[in-house]
Amino acid sequence: MPVYRLKKGEISFPHPACARIDGLLAVGGDLCVERLLLAYTHGIFPWYNPGEEIFWWCPRERFVIFPKEIHISRSMKKYRKKHELGIMLNRDFADTMHRCRMKREFAEGTWITDEMEEAYGRLHEAGYAVSVEAYEDGELAGGLYGVSIGRCFFGESMFSEKENGSKTALIGLAGLLAERGFLFLDCQFHTEHLERMGGRYLSWEEYDRLLREGTGA
Repeated sequence: MPVYRLKKGEISFPHPACARIDGLLAVGGDLCVERLLLAYTHGIFPWYNPGEEIFWWCPRERFVIFPKEIHISRSMKKYRKKHELGIMLNRDFADTMHRCRMKREFAEGTWITDEMEEAYGRLHEAGYAVSVEAYEDGELAGGLYGVSIGRCFFGESMFSEKENGSKTALIGLAGLLAERGFLFLDCQFHTEHLERMGGRYLSWEEYDRLLREGTGA
């Protein structure tokens, strides 16, 4: 199946059903706010290595966490009782995204390039990209960032400064999303860590139904 090439001046995508088996849908285009919003409302997201063209993905199976189903392990419950924990939204979006980049870059490599930081900074200024920061006993413990559209949250990356920092941020975010009636937190890809915290696969049909309901697309 061919991979579609996007033009910078044309804000459009092929239908998600045109994605390859591995999820790759299109190449090229740009990271302007309008294109990113169109992408996320149709289950598409950018993910590519530094120096490459922009790759746009739409996996046929989606790994999500339903906010009310977030799993808190026994060890995490003990940790939560032992420390004074706090959650803050948009403490410093640029700093949180950059910390996600640095932690990944040091450990295993990252897709978060200067271009991505600038693009999601613009998306944040437009009111769609959100950062979540977790505090342990008054100190920054970890955080994450993602895109919030309607009642859908699309997670992008996490970081930890302390052992349970990213877990605390994710649990805190799930609680906030549940309170506000969000339908799902899209993890994009499966990891064992996210599965232990309640993540599970959805078929494209089920994901698309919830996506349309949550975004009104």
